[in-house]
Amino acid sequence: MLQPFPSPEDELARLVEAARFYDYRVASNPMADGGVPAVPGVRFPASLHEQGPTRILPLENSLLLGCQGPATTPSLSANFLHVHSGDALATDANATSQLFFVIRGEGVSRVADAASTVISWSAGDLFTLPAGSPATHVAGEETAIYWVHDEPLLRHLGAAATQQRFAPTLYRHSAIRDALDAVLNDPESRKANRLSVLLGNHLFPREMTITHVLWAMFGILPVGVVQAPHRHQSVAVDFVVDAQPGCYTMVGSKLADDGSIADGERFDWEPHSVFVTPPGLWHSHHNESGQPAHILPIQDAGLHTYLRTLSILFSRRTSDGGHQVVDDAS
Repeated sequence: MLQPFPSPEDELARLVEAARFYDYRVASNPMADGGVPAVPGVRFPASLHEQGPTRILPLENSLLLGCQGPATTPSLSANFLHVHSGDALATDANATSQLFFVIRGEGVSRVADAASTVISWSAGDLFTLPAGSPATHVAGEETAIYWVHDEPLLRHLGAAATQQRFAPTLYRHSAIRDALDAVLNDPESRKANRLSVLLGNHLFPREMTITHVLWAMFGILPVGVVQAPHRHQSVAVDFVVDAQPGCYTMVGSKLADDGSIADGERFDWEPHSVFVTPPGLWHSHHNESGQPAHILPIQDAGLHTYLRTLSILFSRRTSDGGHQVVDDAS
C-alpha cells in the first residue's frame, strides 16, 4: 500500500521542529555559565601501565568534559598501552593522526596499510600513523606505550578519517636526543623560554608540526631552572619522560606583578605519568630536584595553527622587576 505524502503543514512542522533562538547576551559565551564545561587539569599516574594484563588504558575524561568518550580533551584521546612479553595488542581509531611513544620495552608494530608497514621500536622511540592505519603491536619484552589520537575531534564533527595526509613516520630516540643537544649547544639558547625540539614532518613546513592536527615537543627542564609562564589556546596532554621529586608545573589564570603565576595549582612531575594543561591558562615549569628532567607535551596545536587561533604568549621579566607579555619564544 502506498504511503501518503505528508501534508505541507506536516512537512513544515518537521523542518522547524529543531530550531531554537537564543539571546546573544546569554548565549555568546556558554563557558561563562558552565553550559560548556571547561577543560579540567587532571592527572593520570604511571601506575596505570605498570601492572595488570595486556590492554589499552584510555585516559578518560569525557564525563568532566560533557562529551562522548573515550576522550582526554575535547579533541584528543590519550591512552596507555600495556603489553606483556610475547603478547600482541591491536589498536585502531577513526582518527586523522595517531602518535605512539615507547615508554619502555621493545618490539614491532605491524600496520595494516597498503605497504604492510612494519616498525621496529625500543624505549624512547616515537612514531606516527595516518588515517586508516590499524596496527598490531607485538612486544619482545614487557612494554608500555603512550598513544594519542584525534578521534574525539572526528566524533564531534560526525566525520570519518579516510584521507591519509602523511605516511607512517619514525622518530628514533637517538635522533630526538641529537636534535635536542643541537638546541642546547646553541649559545643563543641560554636566553630561550624553553629548551626543546619540536618534532615535525616535511609535509607540514608551514605549521612545523608533527601532523596537520597534532603538535609534539621533546623538552628538557635543566637543574635549578624556572621556565617562565606561557599560555596558548591548544590543550596540552603532558607526558613526563623522566624527573626526580622537585620538578613541577604551576598552572593558573593570572600573573602576579613580577610575572610569576598568581594562586596557581601545582602539578608534580611523576615519571611516566600524564597531566592535562587546560587551554588559555598560564603555566610555568620548575626544577628544584638537582637532576635534569624531560617532558613530552602533545597538543592539538597543529589544528590551532592552521586555524590561526593558537595565540601563544610568554611572560618576560623586565629590568625594573615587573613583566611584559610577548609572543616571541626566543
